[in-house]
This record gives sequence, structure tokens and C-alpha cells, in this order.
Amino acid sequence: MEGEGGDERTGQTLVEAALEILNTADPVEKARLGEAAATRWLQGTVSLPYRDHGDLPVPDRPARLSNVKLVAPHLMPKLGKGGSLQSRQAILHSLVHTESWAIDLSWESMPREFFSDFVRVARDEGRHFTLLAARLQEMGSFYGAFSAHDGLWDSAIETSQNLLARLAVEHCVHEARGLDVLPTIITRFQKGEDKHTADLLETVVYPEEITHCAAGIKWFRYLILRSLGGHQSATLLPGCAAKQQLEDGQSIKCLERSFRSLEIIGSVECDAVIQTFHSTVRKYFRGPLKPPFNERARTAAGFGPEWYEPLAVKEVKMPK
Repeated sequence: MEGEGGDERTGQTLVEAALEILNTADPVEKARLGEAAATRWLQGTVSLPYRDHGDLPVPDRPARLSNVKLVAPHLMPKLGKGGSLQSRQAILHSLVHTESWAIDLSWESMPREFFSDFVRVARDEGRHFTLLAARLQEMGSFYGAFSAHDGLWDSAIETSQNLLARLAVEHCVHEARGLDVLPTIITRFQKGEDKHTADLLETVVYPEEITHCAAGIKWFRYLILRSLGGHQSATLLPGCAAKQQLEDGQSIKCLERSFRSLEIIGSVECDAVIQTFHSTVRKYFRGPLKPPFNERARTAAGFGPEWYEPLAVKEVKMPK
């Protein structure tokens, strides 16, 4: 992150708070620090103007505990379909691991609203980690009991010098993939008669992940429109509407209606945004996107099929 203001009570800037979080190995403490920093920032206790922190060292990789066995993505054992307790533990462990990395990923010069959006995302991810890790313990397991992979952070490293690529890959590919798989995961816990975990995923994690994807779409659009001289169009971008709707306790259907009611950005700008998204994902993300897609949730995030279907695995028809 570049150039945020300082906390008048502690003298700590948002950048310094973010670096403290990145350099904290314990994911529980990481989540606690993130919650505290987010509360200070969102309550307006951070002074302006923004300040440049180009002299502060940013770690290539955040500090992590060594108790989680990391393996290459292709060597990950199958999680199962949730029919057994061990399978449900493995699935939940995978979600806990993802949330632990998401805390670090959310803590990146942009308008103040950009930082506020991603401070909210970071706060959400920290809460998701805390809730899911606690649930994993209630199920008789713990974070570190299963293998995990670092595919999410590998993408972060590859996009570390390009904010546009970071937004496209982390928030519009990885976050959106989470929207695709969460309904199936929720169903597996329901079939396993684990209503507690299913409800936690369905009522807390799932709707908030939609707003995280919306934030990526919103600021990806902003950067492209700004480069075209259309930065005033930022007031029309999804993300603000999505976040406000959910903060008001409304449903995914309300999100869908809010996006349908938004003004249409000029077709030339839309084409430029989507074409840039396609070229950016092809450059920074390995391989095609994998269907099936959760079109409803993606649309609620302001992310229509024209964004992702051209990047998807093409169906190969077998000869007759």
C-alpha cells in the first residue's frame, strides 16, 4: 500500500499497520491486528494527507507459522465430498487456510475510498478466519492438521508490481472462483447434517465474498476508465452499491436489482475495460478459467458472463 495517513492516537499510519500485520506470523494475532487497524481507519481516526512510505521494506512473503504443511497445488490430497467428519474437517481447513492468506492480500496511489473498501475486505477476511478456525476446533480439528497450498500467494507475487493485475487475478478470478464453489460446499455440510457450519458459510462468508469480488471489479474499472479520462464514471461503478446493500442487511436479489438499475457506461469504455481484463488475466493467470460458474453471484458482484466466459475452458465435443 502506498501513502496512507497516520493514526492520531498511536502515530501509526495505515501502511505501518499493514506491515505489522504482514510481519505477524500467528494468523489469530494477524486477524486481531487487522480488526483493530480496520476499526481505527473506518472510524475516521486516521489523519490526512496521505503520506509516501516508499522507504519501508515490504516482505516478499508475509510471516507465517510453520505448523501448516504446504504442498504444490497439484499434490493436494482430495478433500472428499463431505460425507465423513474427516472430509468436512479437510474442506473447512481449506477455507480457513484461504482466509488466512486473504488477510495478508487485502492489506496496495489511489483515492481514500479505495483503501476504505479494502480495509473492509481485510476486516471481513479476518473475521472469516476467526469464525471458521473456531468452528474447525469445535469439530475436533485445528488449523495445520491438513496440508494446504500457496497458489493464492503465488498469484500475489506474480502481480505484486501491477495493481491492475492484482485486482483482476486475486479479486476477479480467485474471489469469483470462491463464489462458484461455496454453494456446493454449503450443500455438502448440509448433507453431512452440519447445519452450524453450513449456516455460517451461507449467511456470513458467502454474501461478504460477493462484496469482495465487487470491490475488485469496481477498482479495476476505475483504473481503466481513469486511463481513458473517464474517472468521473467511478461514481457509477458496482461495489459501492453492493457494499451498501449488504450493510443494510439486504439479500443477493437486492444486489441484482441494484446493478440492473445502474446507468450504463459508454460501450467504448465497456469494451476497453473487458478487453483489458481478458488480456490481463491471460498474461498473469495460468490456464483457463474453470466452469461451472455461479452466474447469479457473479452478476450480483457486477461481473457478467462477458467478462469470464471467453476465458473459460472450451468444451471439447467427442466425435460421433
